[in-house]
Amino acid sequence: MTKSRYDPQRHHRRSIRLKGYDYAQAGAYFVTIVCQHRLCLLEPTPVCDMIRTWWDKLPEKFPVVETDEFVIMPNHIHGIIVITEPEPGQTRGFAPTPDANVGAHPRVRPEPGQTRGSAPTLGRIVQWFKTMTTNAYIRGVKQNGWELFPGKFWQRNYYERIIRNERELNAIREYIENNPARWETDDENPNRRR
Repeated sequence: MTKSRYDPQRHHRRSIRLKGYDYAQAGAYFVTIVCQHRLCLLEPTPVCDMIRTWWDKLPEKFPVVETDEFVIMPNHIHGIIVITEPEPGQTRGFAPTPDANVGAHPRVRPEPGQTRGSAPTLGRIVQWFKTMTTNAYIRGVKQNGWELFPGKFWQRNYYERIIRNERELNAIREYIENNPARWETDDENPNRRR
């Protein structure tokens, strides 16, 4: 079997982000992150507790981030991430991580997906969450016998929706809150009823 050569017309990945939109600007975002292959790895209580812990740490890591409604489904999460304007004198950058004591301070050395003095992008926030939960899950596999996963823990990308007004915000909060009751017919449920 021969490999086909790279063809930019066929092989490029299309972005699902809104073209020209600044995902570091203040605003509310509805985010869905799905386990790789839609595996139902998030059901055990210790896994849910771990996922919730890292969700709750987002505002500690990113000073301009607030979290809102959040739910953990068997193979995906839904949540609202709010990027705020900084308080007077507050940096829009990253808070130092307790174990990140090597190298330049984050305000001196911008993180990927961030320009000096700017807010982190939504993509950077989601990437950090995915990295931390993946690492914690791997520790759970090794130390507690959590179910193994092939390849990656989360799907490569994530779904997001820019929340444009209070009506949308309230509708999305209600959707998130009611999502567990709709699991049997959920698009992400590998065994869903049609």
